[in-house]
Amino acid sequence: MVSKLNKNRKTYIVVFFMIISVILIVSVFFIKDDYKILKMGNNISMNTTEDITKYILNISSYSAKIELTINSNKNTNKYILIQQFVSPNISKQEILEPSNIKGLTMTFDGDNLKIENTYLKINHIYKNYNYLSNNNLFLDSFIEDYKNSKDKKTYEEKDMYIMETKCESNNRYIVSKKLYIDKSTSKPIRMEVNDVNQSTLVYILYNEIKINSTKTEEVLAFKTSDYLFDI
Repeated sequence: MVSKLNKNRKTYIVVFFMIISVILIVSVFFIKDDYKILKMGNNISMNTTEDITKYILNISSYSAKIELTINSNKNTNKYILIQQFVSPNISKQEILEPSNIKGLTMTFDGDNLKIENTYLKINHIYKNYNYLSNNNLFLDSFIEDYKNSKDKKTYEEKDMYIMETKCESNNRYIVSKKLYIDKSTSKPIRMEVNDVNQSTLVYILYNEIKINSTKTEEVLAFKTSDYLFDI
């Protein structure tokens, strides 16, 4: 029995490192060179594209439950995550699905990256880890790209505002981004990261999101899913 448990644990650890390697590679790769309203939500209605652009560009923090889809030439990987960000560069992601890596968290305090999983008793810290300082899986990366781009626009389409920007980099895999925003709440609905062929490499669906109410101590001190959303 003990031998079987040890074998199972080793299997989980191998799977864990395979998945975390994929996510870290994707994070580095994406470096820059259904929506549900919360009952306690901070909904704000904007009347013009100028208003919504100013509002989004001034987001200083957020917490969100997202569905992440990453497309490659070989396959498509899907995750459900809780994601947090506090300006200028404090961030955290906790994986809820798939179940075999549930509870895996990646926390960046501005200098160091901490990867942990309580169930597998894994805890690693990478000091002076700069690769997450502009991670395209986060909303703040879109904001920075929009601010810095010469080719950008915000327009209306039915019940949404759409902010679209070209990325000022030589990376052919990250050419443009689109952020879709609900007109009635001014909250992001989804984000797309596209390549030179306008194929969607990353698709993020914001199922729940809180804007400008997340504190640094919340991101660094507590386990996200314990208090952020009803999961």
